[in-house]
This record gives sequence, C-alpha cells and structure tokens, in this order.
Amino acid sequence: MSQEDEEPYTNVHRAFLQAFLARSTLTFDEAKPILAAVLTAHEGRETLPNDITESDFTTYISTINTSISPFDFEIRSSLSQTTRERIYAIVNTTSDPITQLATTHTADEIAYLKRVLDAIFETYNTDRHEVMAITSMQALRLHKGASGARDSGVGGDTQSTSTSAGLTMAQAERMLKSLVDEGWFELSRKGYYSLSPRAFMELRGWLLDTYNEPMDEDEEAGRVERIKLCRGCKEIVSVVSSIARGRERDREGEMVLTTAGSTVSKSRVSMPPALSLHKEYLPS
Repeated sequence: MSQEDEEPYTNVHRAFLQAFLARSTLTFDEAKPILAAVLTAHEGRETLPNDITESDFTTYISTINTSISPFDFEIRSSLSQTTRERIYAIVNTTSDPITQLATTHTADEIAYLKRVLDAIFETYNTDRHEVMAITSMQALRLHKGASGARDSGVGGDTQSTSTSAGLTMAQAERMLKSLVDEGWFELSRKGYYSLSPRAFMELRGWLLDTYNEPMDEDEEAGRVERIKLCRGCKEIVSVVSSIARGRERDREGEMVLTTAGSTVSKSRVSMPPALSLHKEYLPS
C-alpha cells in the first residue's frame, strides 16, 4: 500500500493503539471486539466483532505502524509455535531490550534475568535436549550472583562481572512472576519458564548476537548455533518435535524437521533419531 493510498490516522487508530499499549500482546480474535467497540463509539452505530475482517485489522496495523515508526516503535507479529496462532506486539526497534527492562527493575534483578537467560540458552540447551526452557527450581537456584560470571552484553560482547549480591529466593520468585506478568516469560502448568512470542520478537537480535558464535569461514561447520531460525519464516525456533511434527525431505533429499508450519534442516538441529523434545514445559 503506497503512502498516498494509506488511510488517514484517525481517533479510531489512536484509541486502538492505546488499547494495544495496555496489553503486552494481541491476537486477531482478541483485537476484534476492541476494534468493534472503538468503531461503535466513533461512528455512532453498532459494529459487531464479526464485522471486523482480517483485512481491516491489517490495514489498521499498517496505518498505526506508519505513525509510530518515527518514534522507533513497530507492531510486529510472530506465529506461536504451540498454538500456531499469530500474535502481535508493539516492540521498540532501536533501544536494547535489556536496557528497557532496567528502567523498571534493579541492577541485581537484571543480572538475575541474564543468568536465567544463560541457563535457558546455554546450560540446559544441549545437543540431546534442545529445550529452550527452565524449571522453576532451576531458575530459583540462580538467585545468587557469582564472581566472574558471564555478562551477556549488547552485541554479543561477553565480559566478566564482579561478585553480585544477587537476590533472595523470595525476590527471585517475585522477579519471575513479574516477567510473566509483563509478558516476557510464559509459565507452563508443569512449572517451566520460557520466553514468550513477544520476547522473541523484541529480543531477536540480542539473542542471536549473544548466544550464537560469529560466523567463521574457516570453521563454519563447528560454529555453535544455539538460536535456530526457521528456514521458511526466518523466525526463532523454540519448539521442535520430530515425533509430534513428523519428518519430511526437502527437494534436495535432505532430512528436515517440521516446526511451526515450516522446516529446519537436521544439520542445524541436533537430535537423536527417536527423541522428541520435552513438551511438558510448553505454555498451556
């Protein structure tokens, strides 16, 4: 849609954006009654949620994105790998997400968050069990800081940090609950914490820079790639199950794993032939 053809920014867009900002994420089904209520108030006649089409919704999103882009914000979408539903979130396109969290959390809380992320993507993300999640007990055990612990800085820089006072167990538990309430983490019924779709959208660049080793032409085969991208949609793959999704071969005859409606080559996802990733951690 060209700038000339794009619909003007009205009070409908302003009201919908305010409703969006009050939530961490929205789906199309969740957005329909909000848009219907806004249109009813704006036009003076009733608009039903079922009157809102997906085309209407994407048009509103496009117009809002044009207006908020100069302020370094954008509404992005990602396909949930557990429900296969498209999820929309407002993300900051320039500011470091960890720095954003520092405006509402203490330095010790941010250091704790980094330890939890290191555990999710390094400690417990092994070749045999590529589970990008952590149990409540595993997360709480990280409440104390450690001397010389790794600090995953912006842009993948790795530094040693001085001894951190850390958090108490109660503070760590409150921090985890806060991250869930703020939409950064999801908590499953069996007590596993994982990053939410909104977090993957906003932290994408930081995660790739921090946990994937830089490309080396001479040692490309041995490159550590903890954060995998779907070969089809280029989104981060956080859930892979060879049993649940099945296997298929691509046009070159290479074995691939089906995930989130697309595929990831077997060479990029190390899994024993009969092993499915633990699905008990999945948010539900």
